[in-house]
Amino acid sequence: MANLKIGIFGVGRGVDLARDFLHNGCDIVALCDTRREKMEEAAQRLGGNVAIYENFDEFIEHGMDAVVLANYFHEHAPYAIKCFERNIHVYSECISNGTMAEGVELIRAFEKSSSIYMLAENYPQMRTNREIKRVCDGGSLGKILFAEGEYNHPVSPTDAGFSKRYNYFEGHWRNYLPRTYYITHSLGPVMWATGATPKRVSAFVATAPLAEDRPTASRVGGDNSAIILTQNDDGSVFRVCGCAAFGAHNNSYRVCGTEGQIESLRGMSNKIMLRYNSWSKPEGMEDNNLYEPSWNDPDEEFILKSGHGGGDYLTFRMFVDCIREGRQPEHPFDIHSAVTMSSVAILAHRSALAGGTSFEIPDFHDEACRVQYENDNLTPFPGEDGSEPTICPSTCPDHTPSELQLKLYHELLNS
Repeated sequence: MANLKIGIFGVGRGVDLARDFLHNGCDIVALCDTRREKMEEAAQRLGGNVAIYENFDEFIEHGMDAVVLANYFHEHAPYAIKCFERNIHVYSECISNGTMAEGVELIRAFEKSSSIYMLAENYPQMRTNREIKRVCDGGSLGKILFAEGEYNHPVSPTDAGFSKRYNYFEGHWRNYLPRTYYITHSLGPVMWATGATPKRVSAFVATAPLAEDRPTASRVGGDNSAIILTQNDDGSVFRVCGCAAFGAHNNSYRVCGTEGQIESLRGMSNKIMLRYNSWSKPEGMEDNNLYEPSWNDPDEEFILKSGHGGGDYLTFRMFVDCIREGRQPEHPFDIHSAVTMSSVAILAHRSALAGGTSFEIPDFHDEACRVQYENDNLTPFPGEDGSEPTICPSTCPDHTPSELQLKLYHELLNS
């Protein structure tokens, strides 16, 4: 079977995935980015026989089976739509749409195409999360009532390397990112494990003032973490966060049912705790079962070399399998799940701004829901034309970084 031809839009994150593409029977044929020097470096890393483009419209005419959208976090939808118009398959990093209106446009364009679309959410494929899903699927937890997911990623304010790679100018999206928006790493794994879909959301933001001598250009101010609650289509409840910054760095997940619960343990690497009550434990199990699950996968050699705990390789393998088998990915990697996650992110921020008021998550299978949101272009991010955000990115609406904070931020970038 011929190798699939892959184009990468956004070489920073995109080329990090290159090894996983190559191990999955793919050839990287073209790169696209606004930073030509970065593209040339990436092309050399890939062997030199890769076309480079600074214009996306020219890039997608190169001839490829699929495009990896690894451009700015909130700007994927317009480029996915251009791919749909050419029936090119799409592998989209992070949230699928930055506004509710883009979610409507994305779904409508997808329905007119023969493209396969997959949300490139890799955290469900980490070893502990695969084990949580395996146990949930086995039924020993009973009816699932509650699940929680934390993506907790504090960063040292003086980490120049992080800033230079991920937050390298004042107008960068990270400086405008509401705490609810970076949600797929916390929400995706619990949606995958349980099969549930959020139908209503509310959120509160925990705040902590930024030190005056902190190098920052953040417009989010003291918004430190968002605590998000969803009511789901099966009657269960999720508690998740966006990109939080409380306590120590960790990614952790827990699912609780009527008969037992399973969780990945904070600070204990790949350890799982599976617990039952004495009257409900399955035969051969203890009340408390602490263990490290195995991969049980024939591609373990490649998984162990891949990023995000093996999730990068496994997620892209799922995408390749979908293309070769001519089918759309399953929940929560399909396009409707992706737009649902984006809707949770967007509407949770509005909830936080409104003091925790709950919002219904629209089902964009329904054209009536689409009509309701087709002109909803509110965004916390500045426009490519320099226009200001149309909704405040922070629950502290008067916040702007001080002259000292901006001065120290630029000194950090130039260090």
